[in-house]
Amino acid sequence: MNLPQPTVEAIAHSAKVTDMVRQYIKQADGMLPFETYMNLVLYEPELGYYVTGTQKFNEFGDFTTAPELGSIFGRCLARQAAEVLRKLGGGSILEVGPGTGALASAMLEELETLDVMPEQYAFLEISPELKDRQQQYLSNRSGHHFSRYKWLETLPTDWTGLVLANEVVDAFPVSLFRAKPQHATVAYVYDKGGVLGLCWSDKARSARGDSIVEIHDLPEGYISEYSDRAQAWAATISSMLSSGLMLIIDYGYSAREYYHPDRINGTLMCHYQHRAHTNPLWYPGIQDITTHVDFSAFAAAGLEAGCELAGFSTQEAFLLSLGITDFAEHLKEPYQLATTSHEIRQLILPSAMGQTFKVLGLAKRLEGPLRGFSLRDRSDTL
Repeated sequence: MNLPQPTVEAIAHSAKVTDMVRQYIKQADGMLPFETYMNLVLYEPELGYYVTGTQKFNEFGDFTTAPELGSIFGRCLARQAAEVLRKLGGGSILEVGPGTGALASAMLEELETLDVMPEQYAFLEISPELKDRQQQYLSNRSGHHFSRYKWLETLPTDWTGLVLANEVVDAFPVSLFRAKPQHATVAYVYDKGGVLGLCWSDKARSARGDSIVEIHDLPEGYISEYSDRAQAWAATISSMLSSGLMLIIDYGYSAREYYHPDRINGTLMCHYQHRAHTNPLWYPGIQDITTHVDFSAFAAAGLEAGCELAGFSTQEAFLLSLGITDFAEHLKEPYQLATTSHEIRQLILPSAMGQTFKVLGLAKRLEGPLRGFSLRDRSDTL
């Protein structure tokens, strides 16, 4: 693979992660489910990719998220948050996986302008290092708002307001399955003489994989994935929400698109220093591993937990509904107009984030319709 050579420190860290994985393989009698492997290399305390202090965002990291492009994404989401808070007569915002804190800063600045401030803006962050960075960033960036920020150790049991997950659920651990004539098999990681390998066990049945193969009439050899943990998470968040809205923003598809017969190798992808590839066993612990989101599965989990479907749309339509072009209309200075226009294009053009990213809204005790889904609601495709 044409990937940058990791630093000596990164290689040493990956060696520790690999040794940890080998120990788990031994404990599992030589065959570790891929879902367990993915969970270990991404989330194991002090070792996993998402809990260490390595740079992950912007040009110095492995990927760039919408809030890192500038403030416009957050200002648009603030408009949706303001509508929710007005309908509820108050409430708070909870952001899961808040990254650098850039989204929170942009949202609170816009909400202040709109004169609709949340009671608090809470974060759920699993990485101690990222938590420290967020606190430093937000203290420097928006010190007068800092008293509204609150970092949570666990999910609250009761929440009123907005719950926001932007580019979070794509990194939930998944099970890999392959379609066979009689049943679906699942993937395992094993140790082949000091090197991690991936294999399929014909003896391991996958009831969920069998169901997906049957429902979508998938051909033999078809490889894809599903995430039981993601659905469980969606159900937990939905149950936690007393009244308000949960927004899931990520790249993904409805089930019919996700398991299209032509998508024969699934959606799993790895990211390292802005290079994408498909080998999840390459230097464990220092690269991101993601899959697209099955939004149909998330919607079903939310509905079963008592939510109502508030809307499903592309990011393009969602942001246009919230008036994203307003932020460039009155600009006169050429450089500012150019940079703002470029940011907007990155967020809404089909060749950038506009079509690949989707927005799912799940609501509870919240009157609709919502502005973000007013231009184009694709809920009928779920």
